Amino acid sequence: MRERAFAWLLVLMLLLLPGGTALAEGDISSKAELNKPKVRIGVNQGSAAEDAVMSELPEATIVYYTDNLLGYTAVAQGKLDAYVYDQVQMQLTIDSGLTGVHLLPEAMDMTVKIAVGYSNVSAIEELGDKLNRFIAEVKSDGTLDDMYRRWVLEGNGAMPEISMPDDPAIHLTVGTTGNVPPYSYYEGSRLTGYDIELAHRFAAWLGADLSFEVFDFDGIVPAAKSGKVDVVMSNLQYLPERSEGMPFSDILYEEKLGILVRGDAPAIESAATDAAVPAYTAYNGKRIGVLTGPLMEDAAHEYFPDSEYLLFNTYPDCITALLTGKIDAYLADEPEMKTVHRERPEIDYIHERITENNYSFAFRKNDPESAALCAELNEFLARCWADGTMQELDDIWFGPDEDRKIVDMSDLTGENGTIKVVTTSTDAPFSFIKDGKNVGYDIDLVARFCRDRGYALELGDVDFAGRIPAIESGKYDFTTDMNVTPEREEQVLFSDPTSKGGIVLAVLATEVPAAAEAPVEAEDASSRGGILSSFNKTFIREGRWKLFAQGVGTTVLITLLTILFGTLLGFMVFMLCRNGNPVANLVTRFCLWLVQGMPMVVLLMILYYVIFGSVAISGIAVAVIGFTLTFGAAVFGLLKMGVGAVDGGQYEAAYALGYSDRRTFFRIILPQALPHVLPAYKGEIVSLIKATAIVGYIAVQDLTKMGDIVRSRTYEAFFPLIAVTVIYFVLEGLIGSLVSRISISFDPKRRKPADILKGVKTDDQN
Repeated sequence: MRERAFAWLLVLMLLLLPGGTALAEGDISSKAELNKPKVRIGVNQGSAAEDAVMSELPEATIVYYTDNLLGYTAVAQGKLDAYVYDQVQMQLTIDSGLTGVHLLPEAMDMTVKIAVGYSNVSAIEELGDKLNRFIAEVKSDGTLDDMYRRWVLEGNGAMPEISMPDDPAIHLTVGTTGNVPPYSYYEGSRLTGYDIELAHRFAAWLGADLSFEVFDFDGIVPAAKSGKVDVVMSNLQYLPERSEGMPFSDILYEEKLGILVRGDAPAIESAATDAAVPAYTAYNGKRIGVLTGPLMEDAAHEYFPDSEYLLFNTYPDCITALLTGKIDAYLADEPEMKTVHRERPEIDYIHERITENNYSFAFRKNDPESAALCAELNEFLARCWADGTMQELDDIWFGPDEDRKIVDMSDLTGENGTIKVVTTSTDAPFSFIKDGKNVGYDIDLVARFCRDRGYALELGDVDFAGRIPAIESGKYDFTTDMNVTPEREEQVLFSDPTSKGGIVLAVLATEVPAAAEAPVEAEDASSRGGILSSFNKTFIREGRWKLFAQGVGTTVLITLLTILFGTLLGFMVFMLCRNGNPVANLVTRFCLWLVQGMPMVVLLMILYYVIFGSVAISGIAVAVIGFTLTFGAAVFGLLKMGVGAVDGGQYEAAYALGYSDRRTFFRIILPQALPHVLPAYKGEIVSLIKATAIVGYIAVQDLTKMGDIVRSRTYEAFFPLIAVTVIYFVLEGLIGSLVSRISISFDPKRRKPADILKGVKTDDQN
């Protein structure tokens, strides 16, 4: 009889919500019925099941899961027609209490090949050869067959006594997950299972002492690549794609790929159901806010398939949408939510993690210098994880003591050069602005690394979407705080984890059950919501008015330089094309088509990260260049329209009086054209001021960016936005008034007679 301490835990996790209808017509009774376009089959992402379904059931639709238990539940609820995975593990889950599903008698033709992964940078010499010799021996003497019979077929969860060496010559570190019974799982606080026994036997064979490192599955392969673990033993499926990144041993055994489908299940008591189903599942079907990017979007589609998704660029935007009722909840990183809840107690989060994530730094891929710097950082991180530095950083930056949240960079000597790091300063607690300085968990970690290795540190700040282009272009050496995803791993080289967490669901605090932890003390609601309190937090606290002043200065600088250079550019191009020069007109038409047809943010990013990618040029200069091109195109069009409005007879009259072409244009035509142009010119300037709000994508901290930075610290839903809006109105009014005063000089109807007749002798008797 099987003795599994985890059985009731699985029962609690897998009891199902009532309801749901099958997606295919009728119940599935054979594998052949699944090969239809309307049929939805779930597979574990990146597993052998994916290849099997694609080759054997090509008409079906594949749905990817990172958590098998959620896939089983989706079958029982009718959201999937079937789930394909390791047959033994699925049967074990059914035996442990999973209801509403059953395995088909037939399995997939393709099998699962189980092997051991190992690190090719392990300190153990010839590890792969030794591992394969060991496997050959335990296969030949029947040990592997006996282990499989006891652990898998009979479910006998008893770890045998294995003699370990008294004086080990080497140390073996085994990576495992601890959540795949009967192969690797916890019995109380002790790891046990097929793979755990195998690890002990291999260590004894090597004459080594043994330790285990438990990872989420997404982190276990990177751990082997980096040498954190020597071997990976956790029912690891061999796939050709995986072997490209990590070498595998010879095959241990093969398993059938079973097919899980819906079936009659006993009624489930509602009390048990409420206890078993994660609280966040109640929000499936509601409006969910999602940050743009594959990690959050994929999680939303997987765990909230029936919901309506609203995409946002920043967490402050999500908070505003939640507080105003635009969304019912939003997905967020757990470290972020701890800070949000401390600042805004009316916003809380469901403490059951939806996914487990690692956060890492990202470097340029396929670049020897970046790889060397990444390896240097990984060595530093390994020491920080071991000596308690990471725990210290957690205590500082995830804790409530604001006095500890400082980063001192004054002692970064730079004898070994300067490291350029790009971050996003609206990403508290990892990177944010405090007292006018960029601080946070990641900034502190990078500063400690630079101090340890003798580097100086130069920080850049761009919106999240610009961080990967910033390192790919070579403008920066690496970027901070990035979730590791398969898509991103194709683009960049990730370091070892710098922190760990997961995705949670943020909701209004009134919808979260009382937690066991100590409550956060909230400010008085009337005080917090008052205008004076909001003004204090937005402008006075930490001297944040200086941020707005700096942002205004940057916005005004970009605007004025663009007006100057754009007007000159548009006028010069118009003069080249005025008399019908065919070459000038052809080039101009092409440039106008290119510039005017391209979204401004795309133009700026192409200029900054591609055209000027290898040039040491500031974001402000690139912004001026980009806006000069678009403003110059607008000025060209306005001049063409204004000059075209002047009667052609003016030219003939001027030529008859002996005026040259150039003198005719500047003395007669242009003065008459300008009154037609200036109102629209003023409108273009107003549009220009507002358009500068996107320069945060290229590391420019303008007024809008500073507003986002302040919102990311105060989590005020409206006041910083209103403040930014008022400042924009003031800027538009001031610059518009200046243009209006200038336009009076060119409008005869609005000029005083004395000004018009200035220089004319009105009393000449001749």
